[in-house]
Amino acid sequence: MNQKELNEIRRRIAPNKCGISKLYGCFVNNSSKEIISRIDTSLGLLSEFENEKYLSLLKKVLSGGLGKNLIDITFSTQQVMKGEEHKLLSDLRKSGLNDPSLREEFFQKVIQAVTMEDTNYLILLAYDAYDVPYKGKDDETQADASDTVYTYLLCSICPVKDGKPELAYFPGENQFHSSGISHTVAPPALGFLFPAFDDRAANIYNALYYAKDPNELHQTFIDTVFHTEPPMSAGKQKETFHSVLSDALDEDCSFDVLQQVHEQIREVILDHKESKDPNPLELSSQELGTILKGGGVPGERVQEFQKKCAQEFGTDTPLKPSNLIDSKKFTIETPQVKISVDPEASYLVETRVIGGRKYILIPADDGVEVNGIPVQFPEGKE
Repeated sequence: MNQKELNEIRRRIAPNKCGISKLYGCFVNNSSKEIISRIDTSLGLLSEFENEKYLSLLKKVLSGGLGKNLIDITFSTQQVMKGEEHKLLSDLRKSGLNDPSLREEFFQKVIQAVTMEDTNYLILLAYDAYDVPYKGKDDETQADASDTVYTYLLCSICPVKDGKPELAYFPGENQFHSSGISHTVAPPALGFLFPAFDDRAANIYNALYYAKDPNELHQTFIDTVFHTEPPMSAGKQKETFHSVLSDALDEDCSFDVLQQVHEQIREVILDHKESKDPNPLELSSQELGTILKGGGVPGERVQEFQKKCAQEFGTDTPLKPSNLIDSKKFTIETPQVKISVDPEASYLVETRVIGGRKYILIPADDGVEVNGIPVQFPEGKE
């Protein structure tokens, strides 16, 4: 899915827009893995507040960055034809969630796979049928000219946190008493959309998986519900990229080279953002190699980098630049000091050897503050 397709489905998850009429789910005791209570309700019978809150918990699993919080889960042809995990999802979709035995089978799968740290959780499951408006060559939609109906499932798994007892006013008694301990549903930790909405139609070979923490993909859940190998997490991609870069460049891994690499990858990210291209930005190891060459890295080091990329990420696997660097800051760190620099000003930082010692130098002409207090530099000789 690209950003436009994602936004189209996100806009649909709102009162008076979506076709979600029923909501199913269960409240699960995390430690005992038992269902405390179940949800089987019509959204039309809920208050406006409750309706909006439930839909916002479902919509949240379509938020975040593609390739970061939102990752593609790809099913093989064999799985689509004979896989039990894909069959369960497909049967749930075909039934419109109206088969209680299928819902129960799905809930039990999730319960066995999910473990929340010190908290119980809520599983929400919804079905929608979207009459996709026709879009002409001018990119304008025509709502009355649809020839595709996209039916899909949304699953949201939300931690339920215990609140603290508070004093509350009871009008009938004209007194303040303890309101007791409340249980608050937090935004989802994980969830998914099935099938994916690719080329504005259902793609049964893909699901869009959501993880609130891009460094914690809940591997057991993915194994149990999808039985597929997910892409490397965003945090693992960055860690692996740094390791590959350091090992391949060896003594050529200098401050100037890394500064140049960060600057050029950041420029690619900014250019893509300005272009408003809805497709996720990706770079191949060859394109990253070109960036290294531009930074003055010898050809043999570049080849070693590309070789190690293939070993760690897979041959011809494209990488998402925003998972490789933090484009919003440039950080220099020693065992004693950590300096964060605006990437726009990273060119001001330089390294020097003075009197046999290595230094990181930053110009400090005007506007220098210490703990928020402006300071002056004494006049003296250079």
